[in-house]
Amino acid sequence: MADPCSFSSFSSCLTKHLNLFLHVDFHRHVIRGKVQLTVEALEDRFAVLTLDTRDLDIRSVTVNQQLAPFSLGPKHSFKGTPLDITLPFHLSRGQHVIVEVTYETSPSASALQWLTPEQTAGKKQPYLFSQCQANHCRSMVPCQDSPSIKHTYYAQVSVPKDLVAVMSAVRDGQESDPQDNSRLIYRFRQPVPMPSYLIAIVVGALENRQIGPRSRVWSEKEFVDKAASEFSETETMLKMAEDLAGPYVWGQYDVLVLPPSFPYGGMENPCLTFATPTLLAGDKSLSNVIAHEISHSWTGNLVTNKTWEHFWLNEGHTVYLERMIGRCLEGEPFRQFKAMGGWKDLQDSVNTFGPNNPLTNLVPSLEDVDPDDAFSSVPYEKGFALLYHLEELMGGPEVFMGFVKSYIQMFAYSSVTTDQWKDYLFTYFKDKVDVLNSVDWNAWMSTPGMPPVKPQYDTTLADACIALKHRWIKAKDQDLNSFKECDVKTLSSHQLIEFLSLLLQEDPVPLTHVKKMQEVYNLNTFTNSEIRFRWLRLCVRSRWEEAVPMALKMATEQGRMKFTRPLFREVFLFDKFRDEAVQVFLAHRAAMHPVTSGLVAKDLKVDVSATVIQ
Repeated sequence: MADPCSFSSFSSCLTKHLNLFLHVDFHRHVIRGKVQLTVEALEDRFAVLTLDTRDLDIRSVTVNQQLAPFSLGPKHSFKGTPLDITLPFHLSRGQHVIVEVTYETSPSASALQWLTPEQTAGKKQPYLFSQCQANHCRSMVPCQDSPSIKHTYYAQVSVPKDLVAVMSAVRDGQESDPQDNSRLIYRFRQPVPMPSYLIAIVVGALENRQIGPRSRVWSEKEFVDKAASEFSETETMLKMAEDLAGPYVWGQYDVLVLPPSFPYGGMENPCLTFATPTLLAGDKSLSNVIAHEISHSWTGNLVTNKTWEHFWLNEGHTVYLERMIGRCLEGEPFRQFKAMGGWKDLQDSVNTFGPNNPLTNLVPSLEDVDPDDAFSSVPYEKGFALLYHLEELMGGPEVFMGFVKSYIQMFAYSSVTTDQWKDYLFTYFKDKVDVLNSVDWNAWMSTPGMPPVKPQYDTTLADACIALKHRWIKAKDQDLNSFKECDVKTLSSHQLIEFLSLLLQEDPVPLTHVKKMQEVYNLNTFTNSEIRFRWLRLCVRSRWEEAVPMALKMATEQGRMKFTRPLFREVFLFDKFRDEAVQVFLAHRAAMHPVTSGLVAKDLKVDVSATVIQ
């Protein structure tokens, strides 16, 4: 099968190992690189290697130290440019060759975000971080940039000596750069095979604190102690995940808190989970994101979707495992409660895309579709809903978790398709094939919109949220004085998030009600990002003009797409402030991650090619 997001044919050859030599240049915003790829031929008379690149300046190519001719093909809108390398000799099936490419990245490489000192917490040193998922590694390293191909890697990274480099690998020492005594070289090794999208690099004024026997937290010093406190339960979660899914094979599990422009809640880079500072709630209430990224160590990193069309295999299983960890920590009612919240997130995504949009299929076709454009909660929550439905049919969480653990062991270190997963499901539950045959697989996998079955989740923890929502929805103006601060005092932050989510599913709340809500609950003072995000959306949707500056401030002071995109969209839909939404976006676009700014531009219908960054 082909990967619609890659030029490289993984039926003809496989990359087995990468040696990376990277020189990070903060003045020019480029990485000067040399990569040695150990490639295995999968067919006889193999003579042309095609690698994925995007905006790379290719300087030279050698094959087993012999100069080799190369050419760059036409540029594709999101795939980038194929690099075709003609080998000086033919390879037979099973033979290996070392291909060395010397190159330089572009200052606008989509995988890399270069921050000025002013964009960091410390304000003194520049900062670089990468984000390679889904198909951005090719803008940092010429490679077979497909999740179907797994390789080990070794790296040496030269950086200014007052900065620290970390990667998605085990640290392997440092030394002075023999070419430049103002720089240090950091060494890394990743002995576990992994796909290219999990290569990650960060360079900045980093400090670390030990938070467990195999875990450290890394960040700028302004965040490091707060992060160490917030993520102090990491080892507990790791042990629970091992009990559920099998041994943790990656050695180290560190967490790195990035500057605010990081576009995701977390990124499961092996040995070094990336986390957004929006998780630093102060009460550990958002640490379920760390449980999610820990779970990826098995589902995603160890067993990987073969192409991005099968992304639900990564994310649906990871959400399932994350909620099983939550069950161990907080009990089954908590898992049920989080599953209900996930169903609403899924409904939200389906509403945003439209119920007939094929990108809401569990297994969408990504032919000519940029995987970034397809990104949503669908693979996470539709995937989880399917697994939960199967759990109910197969005999409960313990029985189904047995299958998930067996599936992980069966496909460890490889990449899989939905058909392979389904075949194994039928093999594992061979005594219950008649039950599995009763599942409407076509409706789950290949039909847009909401799933064909809505699970009946236990509402114990949600009942108080539902009751409070009903009171607000039914309240007339004369009833508003019946609301008191004590309504929310007994709710956990998870329940408060749920209450606001429920209101967002209804017609806009009257402005009088939203103002009263602020008066009695004082929600403007909440700093938990999940609560603040929902509250500000609710206010803007109710046309409370005073909330617009606060919504735009939250949309721009952090760059997590989960928050930034909906907040911009909400203000954009408020006709009176449509132009302001666009102006604020254009003013802040240069500080945003390239993936974030590209998607917000589409949301706001801004043609960025026609605008100039000031």
